[in-house]
Order: sequence, then C-alpha cells, then structure tokens
Amino acid sequence: MRTLALDVGTKTIGVAISDPLGMFAQPVETIRRVGRKKDVERLASHVREREVGCVVVGLPLKTDGSEGPSADEARRMVTALEEALDGVNVLLQDERFTTQQAERALIGGGVRRKKRKGVIDQVAAVLILQAYLDSRG
Repeated sequence: MRTLALDVGTKTIGVAISDPLGMFAQPVETIRRVGRKKDVERLASHVREREVGCVVVGLPLKTDGSEGPSADEARRMVTALEEALDGVNVLLQDERFTTQQAERALIGGGVRRKKRKGVIDQVAAVLILQAYLDSRG
C-alpha cells in the first residue's frame, strides 16, 4: 500500500506519494484550497485512485516544539480526513523546517522564483513523507 503525505497551508496543500514498496517519496500536485470539505473530497479521490493505506499530514510545530494556529488547522484536516477515509490510517508528522529545506533545495537546483512558488508545497510534502518513511526503518 502507498502512503500519501500532505503539507497543509492556508492557501494550498502540497501532495506527495510513496512508491508501492513505501521506500521513496515523489511529488503529486499542489492543490489550491477552496474549503476543507472540497479539499478533503479531492484528497479522498487521490487515496482511492492510488490505493493509499496511510495518509501523513505535516504538523507545523514552532521551533520550541509548541503548536500554533497552523498546527490547529493540520489537526482539523486530520479529523476531516479520518471521517472521510474509513479504514485509512491518518497520522501527523513533525514538519518543522520542511518549507525552508524545500526552498533551499529548489534554489540550489536553479529553479526560478515563479516556478518555485508553484512546487514548493509539493517538495515540502515529499520531505514530510520521506522523513516518515525513513522513520519506519
């Protein structure tokens, strides 16, 4: 079964998926947010189409480990996904610094600013997913 990862922001959601063996993460898309219900419907279609067994949602903690409004939104997304995806495990994964790491990687790769804006959330989702996959051993 594949694993899907999400980098949930206020305007967009970065989506990444694992290979069938659960070893490597790859980007899927950046979803422009239109409302939690519609967003969850779109994510649920990814889960069904790609036979996903687990969804990992990035938990944006502050540098001191505390939670703020972004973490609250991530938790609300987890609850909505759990309700919509009967039988699919939905987990949280610490995502501190993933957006900054994604930005540095894209800059290092010579990706122009305009292009970075469209893919940075996908790259952050890849980093979240790869951290989760690596943590499982």
